[in-house]
Amino acid sequence: MSAAIRGPLDRHIDSSVSPTDKRAGVSQAHGSGGPNSAFVNVKPYSVFTSTEKWVIVVIVSCAGMFSPLTANIYFPAIPLMVDAFHKSTELINLTITIYMVMQGLSPMLWGTLSDRWGRRPMFIGCMVTLALSCVGLALVPTSAYWLLMLLRCLQAFGSASSIALAGGVIGDIATRAERGGFIGFFAVGPMVGPSIGPIIGGGLAQSLGWRSIFWFLCITSGICAVVMLLILPETLRAIVGDGGVIPPPIYRPLIPVVARKIPRDSERPPHKPFRNPLLLFTYPDVIVLLVFNGTLYSLFYAVTASISTLFEDAYPFLNTTDIGLCFLAIGGGMVIGTVLNGKLLDRDYQVIRHELIRKLEDTKKEATLEDIIKEDKFPIEKARLRSTLVYSTLFVACSIGYGWCIQAKVSLAGPLILQVIIGFTIVSVMNTVQTLLVDLFPSQGSSITACNNLIRCSLGAATVSVVDFIIQAVGAGWTYVILSGWCVAVFPLLCVELRYGPIWRERRRMKLGPVEND
Repeated sequence: MSAAIRGPLDRHIDSSVSPTDKRAGVSQAHGSGGPNSAFVNVKPYSVFTSTEKWVIVVIVSCAGMFSPLTANIYFPAIPLMVDAFHKSTELINLTITIYMVMQGLSPMLWGTLSDRWGRRPMFIGCMVTLALSCVGLALVPTSAYWLLMLLRCLQAFGSASSIALAGGVIGDIATRAERGGFIGFFAVGPMVGPSIGPIIGGGLAQSLGWRSIFWFLCITSGICAVVMLLILPETLRAIVGDGGVIPPPIYRPLIPVVARKIPRDSERPPHKPFRNPLLLFTYPDVIVLLVFNGTLYSLFYAVTASISTLFEDAYPFLNTTDIGLCFLAIGGGMVIGTVLNGKLLDRDYQVIRHELIRKLEDTKKEATLEDIIKEDKFPIEKARLRSTLVYSTLFVACSIGYGWCIQAKVSLAGPLILQVIIGFTIVSVMNTVQTLLVDLFPSQGSSITACNNLIRCSLGAATVSVVDFIIQAVGAGWTYVILSGWCVAVFPLLCVELRYGPIWRERRRMKLGPVEND
């Protein structure tokens, strides 16, 4: 029974066979290692080798860095822009709020277009839009506050969608068994943005003025667009299938570094109808995950958006560059979290997989795990959310402690250490939820990621718009107690997802058919 159960599963999801075997359409059953293990003709999920997948993920990770980089590089310059535009801190903070609103809305357009018309052209379009908007911001007159707001919207329109597009790419090339690791590594790019953004922004603003920040973004986003034009292949399965179909010229990289030796199929995948991304909001399991993730993200963004003003008041000996360096703590914690959490997600998947194997063996059922996966009955919610409550509790506790440390003006080491833990725990929660959402809708990877961005950025924007008023009214300590209490209120949604998620997913499968997955 062991080989009968394990063999089909490993043929279905294991990515450990050699690139040569994969490209020949051959996969190995690793089962129990006995005589039942054999080579069988099973077409792999993707023709890209593991190395080629990592190259693709590295490229999209660099592009994904621009969404948070563009937001966070701006924070240390807020006091300078208050003086330059002769506006209050609250009004300059509105440029952050409007950025976040557009950061939530724009992926709904770019993500939907990429799910239908391809990842590569949308990625390049985003980077070009970002570069051009940064030119305008670098030249905006200080008497035109309205133009600053407008250009920040355009900047977010270009930069914010890169994360959603990358979610679609990973859904195209990775199976569930390896998806956690890829999403974890991809998140390094978006997490490097909060780490290095304030440092770069603080250094540039202090030495060359706040306008130099936007020239820097223009140059780097332009370089990223050129790299994508030259190297990034198309991955959308509706266009290139498993990667073996030759796409039209617009979808081909100018320098075919990736997959240049892949044997190409002549048959194109069948055309898929348009899928309205707004329908994703009608699924209860999606709403539960988005509200939970967005609520915790809003607290995190309230922490990061107020670092400059709070530290400037609590630690007046810090200059603009020093405050920028303080962002290293929370950004460093996020980078560590992305690496470790990706590995833990893949490990948790394997733990639940082996538990299910043992259960099938003990009950002597003839059904194989391959049948369970094909019928979309694998307990993916349990596999992904095993550790999320622990991360969430630690995140909320440290956020409360952080607020009181700032209010008490304790040693600078106190809030910085708490920032490291806050960064580690929040990115673990966000990556876990993002991985589960892509697991549920792999063929709409960009759209579901865009939905995630819309909810979390909307909640984050609402929180940032009022956090300064709350701090002024009750102090930093009680502010983060209040915001943390809001997060605790949504903790029961995790239990709801674990209990009813599989039921809702089964109803969706009965109505729409089995999900296209690995």
